[in-house]
Amino acid sequence: MTKIRIAIQKSGRLNEESLQILKDCGISIDNGKDQLKASSRNFPMEVFYLRNGDIPQYLRDGVVDIAIIGENVLIEKGEDISIAERLGFSKCKVSLAVPKSVKYNSVQDFQGKRIATSYPNTVLNYLKGKGVTADLHIINGSVEIAPNIGLADAICDIVSSGSTLFKNNLKEVEVMLTSEAVLAVSPKITTERKELLEKLQFRIQSVLRARGSKYVLLNAPNEKLDGILKLLPGMRSPTVLPLADEGWSSVHTVINKDKFWEVIDELKKAGAEGILVCPIEKMVL
Repeated sequence: MTKIRIAIQKSGRLNEESLQILKDCGISIDNGKDQLKASSRNFPMEVFYLRNGDIPQYLRDGVVDIAIIGENVLIEKGEDISIAERLGFSKCKVSLAVPKSVKYNSVQDFQGKRIATSYPNTVLNYLKGKGVTADLHIINGSVEIAPNIGLADAICDIVSSGSTLFKNNLKEVEVMLTSEAVLAVSPKITTERKELLEKLQFRIQSVLRARGSKYVLLNAPNEKLDGILKLLPGMRSPTVLPLADEGWSSVHTVINKDKFWEVIDELKKAGAEGILVCPIEKMVL
């Protein structure tokens, strides 16, 4: 049987969230401790656990067919590799940072400065676009210590919460790009495996829609129903059912999570009562 080969990061938060979305897609992985390769029990898939920075080359060579990887790594090492799906988790920034004591005016301040980074291509392309030339020190690993030991004047690294910069007496001064986990595809993927990719994407899209939505049930007096329905989105239109109490209806709909509280406030003002909010496990359109 043909199996689609997927690479994910072998440890860390991206590993955990990658396995979680596969689980939410109904894919069970038989992965024992310290395994570098595992198979699914209920989907034709093999999982390869790899170092994040190595994944672009594995995709390029056709060793794996697809990968869940940080977009920042593709920008640095795999701009020739296509993205099939944005996954919405493991969000971060790739930023330039300097010591807190340094007065910062603009990106021109980096002219001639020493920058420690594990993202040399990203830094060079960004600074070139700004007309700035800097001296890069390529470090694989923690770069935050570089200014403190005199190795560099500044750093470029991924930033999530900013706590690591704070602990190392640094401040973020330039955001070069924002990143999230993506589903990347090998240029050498076969036709058979493309069909499996399409099935996987269908499941992923259903999961992502559900994650971004809430199922809402509410009660409304019939005389206020028209006004309430005007406030409500839905997959096609809200569902309206009569209640046992005469003159009242139950309304069922789906609300985008990002707009949820604004819509709820408006519904309350319009006369909605007994609002019940439920998570959605899957959402198939």
